[in-house]
Amino acid sequence: MAQSEDNLQTDERFDLCVVGAGVVGLATAWAATQRWPGARILVLEKEDRVAFHQTGRNSGVIHSGIYYEPGSLKARTCRSGRAALVEFCAEHGVRYELCGKVVVAVDESERPALDRIHQRAIANGARVELLNRPQLLEIEPHAAGVAALRVPETGIIDYRGLCETLARLLSESGGQVHLNTAVTGRVPEPGGHVVETTRGRFRTRRLVNCAGLQSDRMAKRFGTTPPMKIVPFRGEYYELTEAASRLCRHLIYPVPNPSFPFLGVHFTRMVSGAVECGPNAVLAGAREGYRKTSIDLRDLGEVLGYPGFWRLASRHWKMGLGELWRSWSKAAFVTALQRLIPELRSEDLRPAPAGIRAQALRPTGDLVDDFLLEGTPDLLNVLNAPSPAATASLSIATAIVDRLDT
Repeated sequence: MAQSEDNLQTDERFDLCVVGAGVVGLATAWAATQRWPGARILVLEKEDRVAFHQTGRNSGVIHSGIYYEPGSLKARTCRSGRAALVEFCAEHGVRYELCGKVVVAVDESERPALDRIHQRAIANGARVELLNRPQLLEIEPHAAGVAALRVPETGIIDYRGLCETLARLLSESGGQVHLNTAVTGRVPEPGGHVVETTRGRFRTRRLVNCAGLQSDRMAKRFGTTPPMKIVPFRGEYYELTEAASRLCRHLIYPVPNPSFPFLGVHFTRMVSGAVECGPNAVLAGAREGYRKTSIDLRDLGEVLGYPGFWRLASRHWKMGLGELWRSWSKAAFVTALQRLIPELRSEDLRPAPAGIRAQALRPTGDLVDDFLLEGTPDLLNVLNAPSPAATASLSIATAIVDRLDT
């Protein structure tokens, strides 16, 4: 499985080196072993375990592809990736459950937006059902709302367990995962690349950047100029007490604001049996800053010095202030959750670990909405892979290997 020894054999030549042992990186490496039996595959990870950042700290949802622009890479890979993911989990014993979710219109003003999601879901091939209020109360008796969209294909999963399984399968296929190995640069050479790390040099024919929160910086280390910058948004969560968990049977989501890239605070059942509430979305003071007080002056300075951030902030400052207020005020967070489950009380919630979303932002202030893969058949950068990338990971991996295989 994953290796973290001090002494590495750095004179080996690999057919593919993947930087980053999150779910997209590991899925890419595993897909390469399936496409090229006998190929020498290497994954490099700077942390001491796989799935340390975005993958291991997300809400653990198997998305169904109802929100995304029909024909987009997100829509295509989410639908195909979801099916592949369920099949993979069933075959390899990764914990998952197709529990379903409801997207709730809490009043009549939200019904048109719910109808638009319904039409988009149908266009993307998702199985959905519109519910009136009595039908909603049959399956979620504590939920508010005048109407809802039921999405039975949505599920929950142990993404850390998925990554550990992918790393094991990669090792069994002859691949290698080196932990505690930070990539510091790349030197081109005839027929490939020399990857420089904190623990030696590795030679590889093909190189893929799946560095997530550090993907734009890694692209620069590889000698390319990314057309965007990663801006980190911290998502903060609460967890329902055991007694309050009875209030939620499925996943319960609000109708999202179409002009904002986040889905709003919602209720998510976890494979552990817990129910998670959140996330909000606040600018993080560090790319890997999971606490409110986490500040990295380099990270924060890059964001505040980036014109794209201020253009984004000028358009969404009211919503941003609301997210910030919910970050510091539990009462405000509870109020947002009570729109979906009015019976909820502050004492029903206890703090849960936060996550960070790597959101790619263009200099114009426009968010990169779709997955963004850029490069050549021997050097590819995955520059934007937010939700639903974990759900779509096996299909994204296939798309990456397709590009490498040209």
